Amino acid sequence: MRVGKVLAGSAVVALALAALMLGGCSGSGSASNSSGSGSSNEVHIGIGAPLTAGSVAQGQGIQRGVELALAQANDRADVKAAGLKFVGIAGDDQGDPKTGVTIANTFASDRQLVAVVGHLNSGVTIPASKVYNEAKIAMISPAATNPALTLQGLNNVFRVCTIDSVQGPTGADAAFNKFGFKKAVVIDDSTPYGAGLAAEFAKQFVANGGQVVLTEKTSDKDSDFNALVSKVKDANPDVVYYGGVYNAGALLSKQLKNAAVKAPLMGGDGLFDPQFIALAGNADGDLCTSVGLPTDKLPKAQEFEAAYAKQFPGKEIGAYDAYSYDAANVLVDAIVKAAKDKGAATITAPAARSEIIANVAATSIDGVTGKIAFDKNGDTTNKAITVYKVEGGKWVAALVPGQ
Repeated sequence: MRVGKVLAGSAVVALALAALMLGGCSGSGSASNSSGSGSSNEVHIGIGAPLTAGSVAQGQGIQRGVELALAQANDRADVKAAGLKFVGIAGDDQGDPKTGVTIANTFASDRQLVAVVGHLNSGVTIPASKVYNEAKIAMISPAATNPALTLQGLNNVFRVCTIDSVQGPTGADAAFNKFGFKKAVVIDDSTPYGAGLAAEFAKQFVANGGQVVLTEKTSDKDSDFNALVSKVKDANPDVVYYGGVYNAGALLSKQLKNAAVKAPLMGGDGLFDPQFIALAGNADGDLCTSVGLPTDKLPKAQEFEAAYAKQFPGKEIGAYDAYSYDAANVLVDAIVKAAKDKGAATITAPAARSEIIANVAATSIDGVTGKIAFDKNGDTTNKAITVYKVEGGKWVAALVPGQ
């Protein structure tokens, strides 16, 4: 468990189940901040992510990205001139849809909270987004890729990552055309993210001329894949595609290799974390796609990496850290602009909330992850997808757009 500071003054975010709860929070999730009642110009931004269960490594990375952005924001001249102070409020959704809705309601009950960076899992983000819409809370997901999220007609919902209907086909094209895989086993973890991504991969893989020789469903809580591995071995595929996240995916990879299955495991951005490699053991040869370009290919990457290393010594940048950082900066800019127009003292009022949402929709900036702008649905206009391969115990870019 990690305890980190809300980087806006001396407040502390406690990522513990016994943490001080904001009004209305119940269940196993928590949303907390020990700053007490802030000034009228203190603005809260929620951070919704799995922090103690589920994809914890990626969730904690999302939190660090937001914390860094808010720490920098509070030093900005325009933020000070607007009379604002930003405070991050961490909400531990544990990767569970019901807990995510509890966290969303907790955020909505906080009168000083006007925006949220979150959530990670599509299955959590979709139901939580409805709560945010009712409360006029601008929401930007750094990681939820299921297309259904932005097809709900909710004007407050945005994401800085591209969607599975882009990512899945890109993975299939790479599998068939670059790596020469002709036969695939397709497995998903039965979540909206995993099932949607796997379906998109399979559709494009077949369209390319490939053959899906076996399809199977698991649970995102499964850890024993031995029976499934036997079926995969009998199918003798060139590649095993897994729609799911790194913790279960790593165990599947490990058990496939232990059974002498030669086909590599391939998946989406849910696998793209150093913990996948750590948990899988020998993951060399495994593949994944992830949204955007490698950070070292982007103009602002070095500045971000240096600031991140200074703020979080010894912590490796994860798949979504730069995306949550960019999302937080988009929200900060939108809030500052609304404060200049409406006044900092009224920034949490309904009219200001509506203006914040409109300002997010009109965003056009250069972030760490590249150009940030949104289409009419709230989806990013940046559709870049990179293919990575595990080599020497590290994720290495194997296919970069434009190269």
